[in-house]
Amino acid sequence: MTRPALAPARAPRPAPWVRTRLRAAPLSALLAAALAFVTVLLAAALPRAVDRGADGALRTFLGEQGPGPTSLSAASYSRNGQLAPAQLDSVRDALVARTGGSFRLAASGPVHGAQSAKPRSLANPGLGRPEGVDPRLGLVYLPQAGAHTKLVAGRWPGGGSPDGPIQVALSRQASEKLKAPLGMVLESRATINGALRAEVVGLYDADPEDVFWTDLPCLAKACQTVTASIKGPPQVFLDAAALVDADTVTRLDSWGEGSEYFWRLPVDTGVLRADLLPGVAHDIASFVAGPTASELAMAVKRPDLRITSRLPELFERARARQRGAAPLAAIGPAGVAGVAAVVFCLAAALVGDRRENELRLLLARGGSRRAIVGRLLGEGAVTVLPASALAAWLAVLLLPTPRLALSLTAATAVTLPALLAFPVRAFVLLSPPRAAGARRRLVAELFVLAATAAAVFELRRRGVSAAAGLDPLLVAAPLLLALSGALLLARLQPVVVGALARAAGQGPGVIGFLGLARAARGSSDRARPSVLPLVALLLAVTTGGFGAAVLGSVDADRLQVARRSVGGDAQITAPRDQAVPAEVVRAAGALPAVRTSVAAWTEDDAFVFGIDRGSRQVSVVVVDPAAYAELARTVGRGRFDPAVLAGGGGSLDDPVPALFSTDLGAEPGNRPFRLRIRGEDLQVRAAGVVDGTPALPDRGGATLVLPAGPMTALLPKAALPNRWLATGPVDAGRLEELLRASLPAATAEKYQVRTSATAVANLSTDPLQHSAQRLFWASVAGAAGFALLAVLLTLVRAAPERAALLARLRTMGLRPRQGVALILTEALPQTLVAACGGALAAAAAVALLGPAVDLSALVGAPVAAGVDLAARPVLTQALALAGLVVAVVLAEAAISGRRQITTELRAGDER
Repeated sequence: MTRPALAPARAPRPAPWVRTRLRAAPLSALLAAALAFVTVLLAAALPRAVDRGADGALRTFLGEQGPGPTSLSAASYSRNGQLAPAQLDSVRDALVARTGGSFRLAASGPVHGAQSAKPRSLANPGLGRPEGVDPRLGLVYLPQAGAHTKLVAGRWPGGGSPDGPIQVALSRQASEKLKAPLGMVLESRATINGALRAEVVGLYDADPEDVFWTDLPCLAKACQTVTASIKGPPQVFLDAAALVDADTVTRLDSWGEGSEYFWRLPVDTGVLRADLLPGVAHDIASFVAGPTASELAMAVKRPDLRITSRLPELFERARARQRGAAPLAAIGPAGVAGVAAVVFCLAAALVGDRRENELRLLLARGGSRRAIVGRLLGEGAVTVLPASALAAWLAVLLLPTPRLALSLTAATAVTLPALLAFPVRAFVLLSPPRAAGARRRLVAELFVLAATAAAVFELRRRGVSAAAGLDPLLVAAPLLLALSGALLLARLQPVVVGALARAAGQGPGVIGFLGLARAARGSSDRARPSVLPLVALLLAVTTGGFGAAVLGSVDADRLQVARRSVGGDAQITAPRDQAVPAEVVRAAGALPAVRTSVAAWTEDDAFVFGIDRGSRQVSVVVVDPAAYAELARTVGRGRFDPAVLAGGGGSLDDPVPALFSTDLGAEPGNRPFRLRIRGEDLQVRAAGVVDGTPALPDRGGATLVLPAGPMTALLPKAALPNRWLATGPVDAGRLEELLRASLPAATAEKYQVRTSATAVANLSTDPLQHSAQRLFWASVAGAAGFALLAVLLTLVRAAPERAALLARLRTMGLRPRQGVALILTEALPQTLVAACGGALAAAAAVALLGPAVDLSALVGAPVAAGVDLAARPVLTQALALAGLVVAVVLAEAAISGRRQITTELRAGDER
């Protein structure tokens, strides 16, 4: 019987490459995915964090302005034809219909109505007159007033006779202050239209804080107004407004010599976005004074319709603030990007070293470079792409913001190097060997140095204005300086460390010699250590140090601006014709925080005669010269040598030495000038010329500074100081307590207390600056983390060779403690070189780039351009990173060193 032929057995299918590799090295795949995840997460989160910070800062800035400045206000006048209430509504509808594109109205809705062009003075004898001035009353028609008021007495106006008194409703607060009860008929002063009357028929309550009453505050309460008086001091009088009904709109002309029709459209600033601000600004500008405004005037048939708003100005200020914070916000992330790129290169080099034999074996068995690189791309895609997608999704989830494209672009830009780093390294390893590239490396290094010099020269030539926005050169220049420093140190380190190794070889111990020798030459297959870890450390230290120096200069400039605005660190100013009590001066000067205490008497009603222009009004300051000189030096205004005010002024014929401000044009000398203060004359001479005085920070114009002495004591009230100034961290609350303890409560409230701390706090309230600072420090932390990872990858890359050396030395009697010392001796030179080099590179960046940087937008006030070079912020960054690197080296030696030595010894036993 013939057996059927058996089918040939199928050859076993080869195992999938990716699955095999992942099973063979799961830890390596997990670490690659983790590195891609962290890097992509940071890259995707950066633009979203910037967007959120910019949007929040814009909305906060506009919200702080209040509803009035952030509204569109339209107005028209009755001289071009009266409008009935229905026509007011139609104009409102036309205005609202043109909104809703790039901007929308706030939920509070538009406010419109009509009001008398001028208020009328009231003549009733029993009305409230705080200083004998007649109160004034304006009339307003508001269709929506009923929804924002509560009638508490009487009724709403309406149904009155056209020839009788105008029926009005007053707020209860206005009624009480005016002393105009319900039912009272208010008589106006006679004008060209004769005397008119208004009858109070209703009283209502209204919340003055309601945004509805914006620009109409006197409808919710009686306003107390101050007016200048030609014959005497300013006078206070009451200003109020009353509501009328729709039928009275036509009578507003007679009450106010004309009437004004108004419409206010509050813009919803809580939904504006910084990236869309240019479009919104364009549409608002068109609404205010552009095509939209012209079309609206024609549509409503009111040629005199005028639309105004402060929004264009506020938008420009907001954009200037955004441009000012952009450079600081970009320097830190740029440093992180540079260090992350170095980490990718080191990771690819580490994996390439570990798998070089495997890849060469595949090439020897017939594999092509293209096929091998393709398999490596597939292997990386399985780990990198899911991790990157998860990181991008997490960034979008954690930091919600409407813009998505920039975040995805950043995530893609980081995913590509994470995916391609090792395949590119493998392609280079499998390429035919080429001749040594010493010349190519030299050319590349010279190119980097030339690019660095060109960037620094260009920045120094044209300067950097914070208002110009993000400057790529300002961001790239510190990184180029760090890269140039790393390349120079990479050339110098083997020479210097090699010399130290030879010197250590002369000693009795072998640990120092071996460690320094290995640090000088790197791995056995390289003539010099790798430059990549040095680049990573220098980038981290340089960007951190330069940014910290910028922030330090911003803080210093803010303090100086605050001191100039206050006149020191603290100032107490007495009301006019009053003095600061002597006990307050003594107690304030005795406070522990006070370094310099100056009691000053100032007078603005003074004239100097004999100057080139004849006579001129000046402000006079009488102070103690020594203390005042210290105050002027600290504030940075009006510096002088106190010795110039010594001597002279001993008699009426001996001129008193004085400091003249530069605008008086007086030359120092013995030429006498006549100074008249409140009718008293005093002979003075120009002992010096100063640029101003800190005692009068809020005043401009000509000033004279006189020394306190016997002759100046003869001046009216010169012995009673009306200002007290000090330097030192003085607490404003403590000064206010001293005033309350020495003066009656009502009098103490009239004294003004100002401190530089409060002024600094006001300057630094910009949320955009805070967002930029937070982003910068987060970037510094990220750069430090990646730099530590670069050091760790370098240690892991050299671990097999180091473990073999330690194992051999162990057999010769090397103790574990000596092994740790050897590892530290090998790793510390590069760490110390990087710390010192990074500090020098940061200092060079500040010295070379600092004078061209304008910090005005970051400070919050105009300041002179320049970043101050301070050792503390730079050394803090360098020493902190050096300490972290040492800690990482010790941890790596303690955790993996012993395990590697044991493994190597067992491998030796097996061999």
